Formats: sequence, C-alpha cells, structure tokens
Amino acid sequence: MRDDTSLLAAYPLLWQSEQWSARPALINATGETAVPYGVLYERVGAIAGSLRQAGIQPRQLVALAMERSSDSVIALLGIMAAGACPCPLEPRLTQEEVRDRLSAVGIKAVLLDAANQHSLDLCGSVQRLRVDALPKAPHYWSDGIRPDDPGLLLFTSGSTGRPKGVLLSHRGLLNNARGVISMTGLTPGDKLLHVMPLYHTNGLNNQIFSPLLAGAQVVLADRFRAADMPTLLDAHRPTIITGVPTMYSRMLDLVFAPEGLAALRFARCGSAPITRELHIKIEALLKCPLLVSYGLSEATCTSTMNPPGQRKIGSIGKALPFQRVYLRSSDGAVIEQPGIDGEICIEGDSLMLGYLGVQQDGILEPAAPVLRSGDLGRMDEDGYFTITGRLKDVIIRGGENISPALIEQAISASPDVHSCCVVGRPDPDLGEVPVAFVVSADPSRQDKAGIQALVSERLSRIYRLEDVFFIDALPENSVGKIDRKALARSLAAAVE
Repeated sequence: MRDDTSLLAAYPLLWQSEQWSARPALINATGETAVPYGVLYERVGAIAGSLRQAGIQPRQLVALAMERSSDSVIALLGIMAAGACPCPLEPRLTQEEVRDRLSAVGIKAVLLDAANQHSLDLCGSVQRLRVDALPKAPHYWSDGIRPDDPGLLLFTSGSTGRPKGVLLSHRGLLNNARGVISMTGLTPGDKLLHVMPLYHTNGLNNQIFSPLLAGAQVVLADRFRAADMPTLLDAHRPTIITGVPTMYSRMLDLVFAPEGLAALRFARCGSAPITRELHIKIEALLKCPLLVSYGLSEATCTSTMNPPGQRKIGSIGKALPFQRVYLRSSDGAVIEQPGIDGEICIEGDSLMLGYLGVQQDGILEPAAPVLRSGDLGRMDEDGYFTITGRLKDVIIRGGENISPALIEQAISASPDVHSCCVVGRPDPDLGEVPVAFVVSADPSRQDKAGIQALVSERLSRIYRLEDVFFIDALPENSVGKIDRKALARSLAAAVE
C-alpha cells in the first residue's frame, strides 16, 4: 500500500485476499448477522455501481440518512467506492434541520432508507435515492480517487448558528487510520464493540475505517445504553471498547461478568476531558487500561493517544505517527521546554481540506497549514501532553486567567461528587467569577460550603468558587459531551 493512496485503494486488495475474505468484518450485535470481508467487498461495490448508474459523479457530496446498522456502514463505504464523498446525517433531525444542513454545504443528493424518507420531504430539489430501490448495475470500485479528493464530510457538533461542515480528504482518512493502527497495535485478532454514533468522527474513523484496514472485526451494537453493556461484553468478548467519559461513568454501578471482561486489551476514551478519579474507577471496573486520546474533526480524528501498556493517567498521550503536535505560546513561538502551557497545534496530512458552509452555500474556507486547536496544554519530558484548559472557556476574573479544568479536578476529588462542570458567571466588578454545577454522588449529601472549601484548600485564591449549584444531571450535546455553553447561557439569563 503506497503512502500517497487512500483507504479505498487499499480495501479491495485486502478484503478479497485469501487470508481475509472469509473472516467476519461487520457483525450485527442483534442476531449476530456477520458480513465477511469478501461479502463486504461485493456489497460495497454493488452499491457503488448502482450509485454511478443513478448519476452520482466523482467527488460529489452525497448525504446518508439511514438507521444504524451494518447496511448503513456498507452504504457509506459504497458512496466512497463510487468516488463520491459521503456526509452522514444525525438521526432524528427535523425536516428543517435536514434542509438547512444540505443547503449549507451544497448537497444535491441523498441516499436514504424508508425510515428516513419523511425527513427529506422538504428537500424537493435534492435527488433522493432509496437504498432498497437502486438501479441494478455492474460492480464498481473507483480507481481514480486522488489523495486530496474529498473523502468524508462531517458537521461540527455543539455549534450554534448555521451548520458548518468539516471536509476531510482521502489522504487524511488514511493517515489517521495508519496512525491509530500503529499506536494501538490493532490486528486481525482484535474485535471492537461499536456503540458510538456513526455520524461522529470517532465512530467512523477510529471504529470503522481503522479496524477494516487492519482486518479486525467490528461488532455493531445499538447506540450506547449503559444497561446493555454487560450483556454485550459477555456475548461478544471484545478486545477493545471505546467511549466518552459520561458513557463510562454510567457503567460504574453495573455488574460485569469476569468472562465478558477477560478479552479486553484496553478501553479507549476521548472527545471530552476525564478526571483522574473517574479514570481510576473505570480501570478498576473493566480490569484493563483506559487509554485517553485527543483529537478534533478538523484533524480527521485522533492526534494524540496513550500507548497500550504505557498510559499515563491525566495525560492525553503522545502524538500519533505521521502527525506533528506541538505547543505554541501567545506570541506564536513554539514551546520546546516541558511543563510550560501553550496552545495545542497540529500539522500534517490529517488536516481537513477546509470548512463548507462558512461564507455562503457550498463555499469552501480552505484549511490553514497549522490547526490551532484552541486547547491549552503542556508536555512532559516523555512527550506526553496534558490539557490544562480551553482558550474560549478560560474565565477572566479581574484580569486573571482561570482554567475551569483545574477547579473541576479539585471538586472531583470529593467522594460526594459524581460529576461537575465549572463555568464563568458575569460579574459587574470582576467581569467573571467561577461557579460550579455539581451532580452529587448521594443527593442527600449536598455540601456547598465543603466543595468551596475543597477548592480553596487545593488552589490559590483566584480560583475561589463564587457559588455551587446542585443539579440532577449535567446537560450533554448529541455526542455525549457536557454542554458547557448551555450552563453558561443559564447563568447569563439569570443575571439579566
């Protein structure tokens, strides 16, 4: 496999090989219907041929609106094999939301199933192709895909205003997959349990594209429900599971059979910060290392990860192979010394082609050669990075910069705290002051003064909590991240 090619050039060679063709590639957790690699190749090529017959052109953007299943994964790969660029849509969008997304990025065609027909009713000018009614056509697999052709379009999560699409290249998809395989030691002997969204960069790049390049098995379960996890682990005995902190947190009170955990090489965690206390609890529950990683959709997916067997609790790990990750000071200088905070920056082949839907419909805002993440971090002597805050989340109290993450870590040390989030509240004198939203481990024990005292004991005076609000649950966005903006808006509204 050449370094300058794409996943779609590599897949046919591997999937048809005598070594792989009979091995399971995708397994539906319900009913355990398995799709071997050889069958996967044929089915992807069949859809690609039908899409070409229906008029889909190379590099054309094609939305995908299908229920979660191995069929939807095969359809997405079929769009790619046709030489087009898939854009998976979130499930349960309203008709207006679908119309806004398609018009924002200039999508003129959508591949859908019967369950999603209604959501496309308002998109009269868009070509609607039912996956179960595609025209018959010869098997097709494009051999003209170039490394810098668009390979995947994803909408940014948690954004406000008009939808914005992140356009990723085939070069970037391959680069990410190669880096993940190299860092995790992914092999044909691995079996990954998939419970994350299929419209999210992690759910596709790290949990579909990478395993299928390594010859591993992907067990596709329903969308995550904590109560399902013991049964799924016991039934399928995966070697890898992946989640976000809130998912793992909801699993802590469940009972797992030792046999269901025995095969786990590691669990992965990303997409949101995780406290040291939660990290330790998850490892004790799952009896395996939890590997925290870090990345952005704009850099395809993952840029740093803790290596198996060498994880450091509290760290987001080392830079993946084939990417450059470094810290930059406020004056633009590269920070070489360990222990000094700076903005995390990323360079290399994984960077996006650019944004769609920024200036006007379908107009591309090209990516800069350096991706400035907006995250503050530091690096230790071994090259491991730690996130210390986020530039836009920094609370400025009387001219002093305060990292919410540091306060959250202090609060989470209390055994009475299940989870927490710290945001800035407008203040007429100081500009902003930190306040905490806390979910108690025991609702009968809500000690505001105790939490404030804990922060004062562990951090300097400027980090003093102005107030503590106890709530039943922290708000989350569509991919399970804590919705910090929603909490900040509630505070701002209360002050008005």
